[in-house]
Amino acid sequence: MMSMTGKRRRASAKGAIVMAATIAASGSAFAQQIVVQGNSRIDPETVRSYVVGVSPEEGRRNLIASGMFSDVRVAHNGGRIVVSVRENNTINRVFFEGNKKVEKGTLEGIVESKSRGPYSQAQVNSDLDRIREVYRRAGRGLAKVSVRTVDLPNGRVDVVYTIDEGDKTGVKAIKFVGNQVYSDGRLKDLMTLSEMNLLSFVKTSDVYDPDRLANDLDLIRRYYLKNGYADFRIASADSRFDDAAGGWIITITVEEGQQYRVGAVSVDSRIPGVDGTVLRDELRTGVGDVYNAEDVEKTLTGVTTTVARNGHPFAQVRPTGERDRATGTVALGYIVEDGPKVYIERINVRGNTRTRDYVVRRELDVTEGDAYNRVLIDRAERRLNGLGFFKKVRFSNEPGSAPDRVVVNIDVEDQPTGSFSVAGGYSTADGIIGEVSVSESNFLGRGQYVRLAGTAGQYTRGVDFSFTEPYFLGYRLAAGFDVFNKYSDQTRYSRYVTDVVGGQLRLGLPITEEFGITLRYSIYNTDLKIPNTLKRPYNDCSFPIPGYTQTYDPGTILNGRNVGGLARYPNCAYDGEASIALKEAVGSTLTSLAGVTLAYSTLDNLQLPRNGFYGEIKPEYAGIGGDSKFFRVTGEARYYKELYEDVVGFVKFQGGHVSPTEGNSLRVTDQFFLGPSLVRGFAPNGIGPRDVGSGDARSNAIGGTTYLGASVEVQFPIWGLPRDLGLKGAVFADAGTLFGYKGRRAFDVNGDGFINGTSPLTGACNFNALTVGVEPECVNVRDKNTIRSSVGASILWNSPLGPIRFDYAYALTKDEGQKVFGADGTYFGKVGKDQTQAFRFSGGSRF
Repeated sequence: MMSMTGKRRRASAKGAIVMAATIAASGSAFAQQIVVQGNSRIDPETVRSYVVGVSPEEGRRNLIASGMFSDVRVAHNGGRIVVSVRENNTINRVFFEGNKKVEKGTLEGIVESKSRGPYSQAQVNSDLDRIREVYRRAGRGLAKVSVRTVDLPNGRVDVVYTIDEGDKTGVKAIKFVGNQVYSDGRLKDLMTLSEMNLLSFVKTSDVYDPDRLANDLDLIRRYYLKNGYADFRIASADSRFDDAAGGWIITITVEEGQQYRVGAVSVDSRIPGVDGTVLRDELRTGVGDVYNAEDVEKTLTGVTTTVARNGHPFAQVRPTGERDRATGTVALGYIVEDGPKVYIERINVRGNTRTRDYVVRRELDVTEGDAYNRVLIDRAERRLNGLGFFKKVRFSNEPGSAPDRVVVNIDVEDQPTGSFSVAGGYSTADGIIGEVSVSESNFLGRGQYVRLAGTAGQYTRGVDFSFTEPYFLGYRLAAGFDVFNKYSDQTRYSRYVTDVVGGQLRLGLPITEEFGITLRYSIYNTDLKIPNTLKRPYNDCSFPIPGYTQTYDPGTILNGRNVGGLARYPNCAYDGEASIALKEAVGSTLTSLAGVTLAYSTLDNLQLPRNGFYGEIKPEYAGIGGDSKFFRVTGEARYYKELYEDVVGFVKFQGGHVSPTEGNSLRVTDQFFLGPSLVRGFAPNGIGPRDVGSGDARSNAIGGTTYLGASVEVQFPIWGLPRDLGLKGAVFADAGTLFGYKGRRAFDVNGDGFINGTSPLTGACNFNALTVGVEPECVNVRDKNTIRSSVGASILWNSPLGPIRFDYAYALTKDEGQKVFGADGTYFGKVGKDQTQAFRFSGGSRF
């Protein structure tokens, strides 16, 4: 006998079936038999539309899913359907409290609870998780987020998210397992992610980002493959948030394998008419070289491009490699064969909300209608990743409208590319200095670089604006211009100040990946002034300062000792008088200059090179209009070699020469003024020809036309200090010289037709202003090509505040100057000697 419970279930099931069938059969006419209860803002017809034509249970689920109701009940009552609802409140506004590290706009973009939308507790709970995830990615993994509602009339509520951001919770530790060849420190140096340390309050690289970690893993992989470890692989990368440690712990397990060298290289062309021996010119790998995956990629690209230019656009180049673990060699082969005739039907660029499509497409060497070539597609992906415009780039293919057609999809995600920085620092040359700059590397999404910067300091100030278009006229030519104004006070080392205003046009032509040419045209006006005040009376021989007279007591030197003065002489030259050569350059000089830079680089890292070579030559011609007439050439070469892990040695050679053209004499401002940039241990303008006929010969450098220099330096980590502090030590030795003054030597300043200060017998300038209280009208040049040399030590800090360097150098050899005696045999001392500066500090900061 069936139980009463079973009968009821059977009757209920029959009732539901009958009711569903009745609703389905009745259609819209039955909608009038649906009674809606509990609604106050939502129209009954809206509620009925969710119930008509479906079963009562499905209608209930539909109403709940609409998000308009917090509770719904559907019942059958005497031939009618009664729908009882409880409406959700409507959100009036959404507020965020306590957010300082994450902007309001960012939070509004990720929450689903919106103004004028329905309030849903489930949705709010999801929003809480989203906000916590945003803070976790921003390095605030311990942030606490809560929510409350404020009831308002007419069923409206304000939703308030309260955030306790807590302390920064970045990457606490990055651990490596399985690495034997390279230390943990070396591998961490390759990564853009870093560990938290004492400088975490000013850096953001220690904020955990899974996309950044994925990119770092690829950098590590490429580094091993570049250095011969063809079997290398990353076994695992585990990231976990440790509540106890208050940050992320990242553990990376690697399998290094052994290092391989290239045992043999071959090119096998299977395309009729294409000679494999001709293609060998594109090989970047040679027998005996350490296996380098990057060279293999460059070879693939070079061979593919060459074959395509010879009329085989569908050619495919496949690399092969046979490893011999016993000998540690790999035999490389490049097979060239015809591929399937597949054309690119369409290229879709997706996800670029800011960057223009053409900025992405111009990095491709193929377009719609071209033959599909995987090597060229891979190169485009590497280029796009290297731009820095995108957080991630992913290429994928899908079938086209025909078997021989393919659609290429490029999915990108834009990332911020602008920056505002405030920099400050100190250097022995410029004193305390500050800079404010605004830059954008993807201006208006066009891929253009724009920078505006202003500088102010103790001895310098200026402003400059730069603009660069990397694809000028649709070609891979970097065209740009610079506009600048710089004021510089040189009175501590010379007796003048300059104010330079000008601009420059430039056009960069990349010939190969290593070699490039830059064409330049500059025009600038140099306004040189000599201060003449009571504090800086550097021109009072020519323009006496009322009420001011400088006197000089030379004293008498007897057996090397000063035994007291005999007399006091009025002497305008003694108080710091500028050389007559500098006075001749006072005023405005317009320079119109065309030049070219030839640069070659194989450096492994432009900022912190360990291995490679860099060289440049810069010939320049001034005379396309303007006042300056000269030809100048400068050059520099640097070679870096990692001697041991993290111990890097490099040698540097530099030189330059400037000569006048059209039979002119060089202006003082057109010659070279050098010091610590050539030989450390010497002051700015401390090396080279000097005017020893002035009472201020100590500071009257007048420039030279030729310089040569060489440096040797070894950089090494400082034992006992954490590597991520970025501190290194260095020892160095410098040698160099500056000589060859080619400026005017005689000036008829007073217009009497007679050059004061020349010898009546020889005509040479032998006048000494210390014995007569006037300045000569000739330049008594001391110009020795003495080799200056020094040795020293440095501390280098690659800090988040910018690169900072401390140098201490001891001058080994220098120009000691010449002794000067008065007419009565009085010894005045030495003039024209080099000026040394043992300590030098330079650096900048960002905060």
